Amino acid sequence: MQELYDLLDAAGMGNGWNKPEPSLYPSPKKTFVPAHWSYALAKPALDAAGRFVSTELAERRNLILFNPIPGNTYATARTLVAAYQMVMPGETARSHRHSPNALRLVMDTAPGAYTIVQGRKVPMVPGDVLLTPNWSWHGHANESEACAYWIDFLDVPLVHFLEPMFFEHYPGGLEEASVVDEASPMRFPFAEVRARLESQPESRPGQRELTLGPPSIDTMALTVSRLEAGRSLASPRTTASSIFAVIQGRGRSLVDDKELVWSRGDVFVVPSWCSHAYQPEETTYVLRVSDEPLMRSLHWLREG
Repeated sequence: MQELYDLLDAAGMGNGWNKPEPSLYPSPKKTFVPAHWSYALAKPALDAAGRFVSTELAERRNLILFNPIPGNTYATARTLVAAYQMVMPGETARSHRHSPNALRLVMDTAPGAYTIVQGRKVPMVPGDVLLTPNWSWHGHANESEACAYWIDFLDVPLVHFLEPMFFEHYPGGLEEASVVDEASPMRFPFAEVRARLESQPESRPGQRELTLGPPSIDTMALTVSRLEAGRSLASPRTTASSIFAVIQGRGRSLVDDKELVWSRGDVFVVPSWCSHAYQPEETTYVLRVSDEPLMRSLHWLREG
């Protein structure tokens, strides 16, 4: 039998009856782990990077939130990545476009910070969510006197896996834009989202939810939740992977058996098929970015 295995190896074939590990299994494997990243640590780290790393030197001055599993240096979850980013006063981040979809949650800015999407300035106000769908030209400009901080979310790991990656710089650097488009369809102002949440019925006691869109992104679902203090809010396991960012508030989450303590600006990940329970300590607003649309389109979305 070993002689047969040797011949198969030499021919680039593997036997299907004696695999090193099963290719099919009765429930999802949990490769990615629950993890948490602190905005209170990231913000001074970005400030320090600002003294050494210019936007001319780097495509983006950002901190990638990689899941702490062996061999991983990029993805936050299987299909998604998150990163903290900062642009200093008077700086620009040159325009580019790429296959991955992207969005950002604005954390701390002053009036005069913009994302430029398809030639229009979209204001960056704390709590806002801004979209840059795939192959849209986008860059950043900070005309204020304060640093601008936000959290990026992209489906780059999915594009890496499937391999349809394309990327281009905008000719000449930053795309010119003179029109400030406060009503851009690519912007979900937090003031409006919060007001709409107040009028939403509870999805369960202590939680109101609002799905952002249209427009929407084919691979990522965006949901903002309002959580009441003192509640324990458990969610069923799902095959979707989710990254959470705290817009306002503080509390903790129990993800499987790992406790994550979070506050404003923090990011945490609930990988596929992990249980999750919120325990907000004050009224909290949190953004959830998940790959639910992808799972649903492939008929792989399942709860348990």
